[in-house]
Amino acid sequence: MKQSSLDLNLSTKKTRKQELLVQMDRVVPWAALIDVIAPYYPEGKNGRPPFALETMLRIHCMQQWFTLSDLAMEEALFDTPIYREFAGLDAHGRMPDESTILRFRHRLEKHKLAEQILATVNELLAAQGLLLKAGTAVDATLIAAPSSTKNKDRKRDPEMHSSQKGNEWHFGMKAHIGVDAESGLVHTVIGTSGNVADVVEGNSLLHGQEKDGFGDAGYQGVHKRPDARAGVTWHIAMRPGKRKELDKENNPVDALIDRVEKIKASIRAKVEHPFRVIKRQFGYVKVRYRGLKKNTLQLKTLFALSNLWMVRHQLLGAKG
Repeated sequence: MKQSSLDLNLSTKKTRKQELLVQMDRVVPWAALIDVIAPYYPEGKNGRPPFALETMLRIHCMQQWFTLSDLAMEEALFDTPIYREFAGLDAHGRMPDESTILRFRHRLEKHKLAEQILATVNELLAAQGLLLKAGTAVDATLIAAPSSTKNKDRKRDPEMHSSQKGNEWHFGMKAHIGVDAESGLVHTVIGTSGNVADVVEGNSLLHGQEKDGFGDAGYQGVHKRPDARAGVTWHIAMRPGKRKELDKENNPVDALIDRVEKIKASIRAKVEHPFRVIKRQFGYVKVRYRGLKKNTLQLKTLFALSNLWMVRHQLLGAKG
């Protein structure tokens, strides 16, 4: 693969896109991820030689960071020099087409390599003391899916469902995550249809080594469910209506309860950071594929990359 330096002198000032690629180029553990994928990547003994595995992995990552479809990624490699530079491609050489990019993604899906990518990233972060095991905060967010029936099958995705949030209804899936209560790094990802209650997946989001779990009011009763884990103490938010009834001014006990709720809220806030990264930084606000399986695997890749993004300054500092 052509060595990428990402030192394009297109202007005197780096764009945000350029800055993201420069930083992620340094913090993504390329060698470790290549080792995960290599056993499933063709050696190219017959027919046209395949593109370098690292090139295809870098292209796959750019798709996640910039919400590019397979076709849009193919076109971007022709149009955008920094994308070619990041992938290690020569502007005058052969470029991966839409089908090549699609086949690489299908290979990752077939062998469930997104799960291994998340696990590999987290093992490396844990080894550097950035991912702890004492507590887990859990939460879920809705990811919109197309509700239109103007498609080949003339119907909506049967694995997506509507869910009510406040006074509004949303059609799509839910991303349930378990994050390290200290750092906010994601260790567990589960995808379900949009109508699955948060509390149903609460205990499944634990990694098994934590002593404390934290969740909002939607997880009330999680400790009573059949899959509740022994040895885990849950700290669940009080329902908003009940908290409003607290007499913080005149009742010392109510004032203490309110302070405890504030502490729990500060810990739970960590779980919002990964959602913000994939939605605001990476622009992931709608599912790209039909079916829960493919979209859940993409979510696992997105959260693996969001973990690296969230601790990039620590990682860069460690590298000097």
